[in-house]
Amino acid sequence: MGNENLESKRWGIAMAAIVMQLCLGTVYAWSVFKKPLIGAYGWGETQTQLTFMIFMFTVGCAAAFGGTLVDKKGPRFVATVGGILFGAATLLSGMADQISSLPLLYLAYGIIGGLGNGFCYVTPIATLIRWFPDKRGLVTGLAVMGFGFGAFFMGKIAPAMINAFKGGITPSGVAQTFYIWGVIFLVLVVGAAQLFKNPPTGWLPAGFTPSASAVSAADSFTFGEAVKTPQWWMLWGMLFLNVSAGLGLISQLSPLAQEYYKPLVADANILGNAEALTKVLAVAGGTVVSISAIFNGLGRLFWARVSDIKAVGRRGVFGFMFASQAVIYILVAMGIISSYWLFLVAACYLLACYGGGFATMPAFAADNFGPGYIGKVYGFMLTAWACAGIVGPLAFAKFKAQSLYIAAVLLIIGFVLALGFKRREHHKTA
Repeated sequence: MGNENLESKRWGIAMAAIVMQLCLGTVYAWSVFKKPLIGAYGWGETQTQLTFMIFMFTVGCAAAFGGTLVDKKGPRFVATVGGILFGAATLLSGMADQISSLPLLYLAYGIIGGLGNGFCYVTPIATLIRWFPDKRGLVTGLAVMGFGFGAFFMGKIAPAMINAFKGGITPSGVAQTFYIWGVIFLVLVVGAAQLFKNPPTGWLPAGFTPSASAVSAADSFTFGEAVKTPQWWMLWGMLFLNVSAGLGLISQLSPLAQEYYKPLVADANILGNAEALTKVLAVAGGTVVSISAIFNGLGRLFWARVSDIKAVGRRGVFGFMFASQAVIYILVAMGIISSYWLFLVAACYLLACYGGGFATMPAFAADNFGPGYIGKVYGFMLTAWACAGIVGPLAFAKFKAQSLYIAAVLLIIGFVLALGFKRREHHKTA
């Protein structure tokens, strides 16, 4: 196959990756589903939030295993299996609502959905890093940008669907919403997976010459070699700290936004009608979820692209994101950011940095350890996501009054790690 055909092929794979990640990223709108389920069945906040925590832990572990499978079985196989699991899990989650079973919700949305999502998440990243050695930050940013945008669609569409179906086959209206989305996921995710394929061995884009300082495919670290270096663990820690703060906020984003919006409701008819007030606040919460999701997606593209600039680099991007986020969390915690609209702006920036960490880290890892075994090297780094999926949401659910300060402390630690990071040279010549 000629180089022009391969050039076209790699951009086709990039587009398929965006479609897949759009579907996967809808999970970040979980807070939209949480409140209707609590209201319908009287489940506790922590009980219901545990669904999202299980999901985030599972998705990180699945990404680690999925990265190994990508290196062994190829991207098409792993993404297809993941797409089937993710779609089926969404359908089963609807059944969990229909029979009001919290354990089934844990199994379906949390475990099966997390497995499918993790398999699909890591596959396009590992594949595109191999196809785009010349645009590593840009292309990983494009791929995971879709993951950030997914919550925008769910945050805008799902509240209306839930309200329309409420009182139908379930009191919450969640089941039918999940049934419809489950079918959509099966078609789009499994369909996109069929385009994934690794490039021919030794292939490079026309006119591209790797930097002399770059770690080549032949000189790449195996996972066993990479994990023995302090750099791998420092990157793991930076990802864990950034994701913990972000996921904690995401897990409570809709309820927090609704609290900020309450003082803006002046209509006495709405204030005196609990059902009407609930609907108004749900829309206000969903608006923050959906708009901030746009910035989650844009931040992934923006920060990853900035990290390609030599004068800034991956370390510079992480250092700035950590420091600026810590300041904003402290301003919110102190009440200096106190209105609904200011909170919306803050949430947009925080999620842009949260997404930026996910987009920049794959290129950061490939820069230091090479593309040859990146599926497993970066896949296991995503166990940081799994751990953060427990720590972040649990801190925000259990320590609501102190949670914003806790997030700021985590980010300050991340800033220190970024400052101290030094790139590792080629391991064969070290």
